[in-house]
Amino acid sequence: MNKILIIYPHWYPSNLAGVHRARLVGNYLHELGWKPIILTVKPDYYEETPDPEIQQLFSQHFVEYRVDAMKIGKLRIFGDIGLRAFWQLYNKAKEIIKVEKPDFLWIPIPSFYTALLGRILHNKTAIPYGIDYIDPWVRDISKDRSFRAKLSLVLAKIMEPIAIKKASLITGVAFEYFKPVLDKNFKSGNFYNIKFAAFPYGFDPNDHKIELSNIKVPWDNNPGCIPIVYAGAFMPNSQFFLKILFRAFSALVKENKIPKNVHLYFLGTGFYPHKSVTENALNHEISEYVTEIQDRFPFLHILNFLAKAEKLLIIGSTEKHYTASKTYQVILSNRPFLGMFHHQSTAVNVLKETNTDSYLVKFNPEKLDDQFYESTKKVLLDFLLENKSWNPDLKMLEPYAAKQSAKILVDAMEKALMQNY
Repeated sequence: MNKILIIYPHWYPSNLAGVHRARLVGNYLHELGWKPIILTVKPDYYEETPDPEIQQLFSQHFVEYRVDAMKIGKLRIFGDIGLRAFWQLYNKAKEIIKVEKPDFLWIPIPSFYTALLGRILHNKTAIPYGIDYIDPWVRDISKDRSFRAKLSLVLAKIMEPIAIKKASLITGVAFEYFKPVLDKNFKSGNFYNIKFAAFPYGFDPNDHKIELSNIKVPWDNNPGCIPIVYAGAFMPNSQFFLKILFRAFSALVKENKIPKNVHLYFLGTGFYPHKSVTENALNHEISEYVTEIQDRFPFLHILNFLAKAEKLLIIGSTEKHYTASKTYQVILSNRPFLGMFHHQSTAVNVLKETNTDSYLVKFNPEKLDDQFYESTKKVLLDFLLENKSWNPDLKMLEPYAAKQSAKILVDAMEKALMQNY
């Protein structure tokens, strides 16, 4: 059996999105002939609230190694856990490579700094490595012009070419996340002289089979309400969609077209620098209809909230390459939902294929904002007064399942290894 060493600083009981990237793919590697070895950091050094329940979602086939990290000082000079544990991860990885003799090293980013481990470990041990782009490393910071953001961008432009120079494989959640990397560093004429593959987070259907008993939903203290739930982080490039949605909602309220018991719940949105959901609701005079809880919820709680809500929301991004991994969770909850995406987003195709696009609002930047507003208002009203049958075609989700993503990764690694030899 082949072996893959995955370096990712967060692991259970952390509930960060990147943990699920490595987990979902890793859960199926064993049955595809690859033994997954995870090198991570001890949970004592995590900053986020632990989610102990999440451990039951991880395959028993993972072989785990954990290391210490620098503690965060009062000034919080180094917050990134990949940076705080960099040398500990490096030293342990050398040991693992010597003892376990893995065939391939795979490093999902962010943390972006851990990508440098691939280059360093390759130089030291000759192990072939791949970098997986959960997010772009060199990215648009126009919405965050702070000194920290500017410094991060400068460092990214310097370090990314160094980290990937000797990579055997580039993967990512979406091709657009790493296309600029290929163009700048691996393009030869009309071809890329490196193996690459894009595959989504996907989903594990087994996650949705776990029903928690005695779970309290956020609307327990609002009896008789119709809960419409958005779950997950609220991203900067979702701001425009939210403002249009709230503007349309506010107009429908003034037209007396929205039932008083409708209530929008935004759960686990995170603590972000841009204008909050709560502030947007206040600006549009719909605060009585909106509740935002920024604190993160345990992953299984979120799945149970989605299944118990009346209806759901997915607010995507104005960027066409945004994939919205939460799309699969929402579809599998089997609840009607309203989605807002760039018209070229892969999520649009997923919704169409699964027959869940009845309340889809597609954003086209070439059209006027007022046209997008009017279409949003129409779809929102239809959604709130929904009387259509809701019959998702879950079989059409199979190409997006985590097992399929694992197959794509395995195929890409095996091709990269053949090319190396």
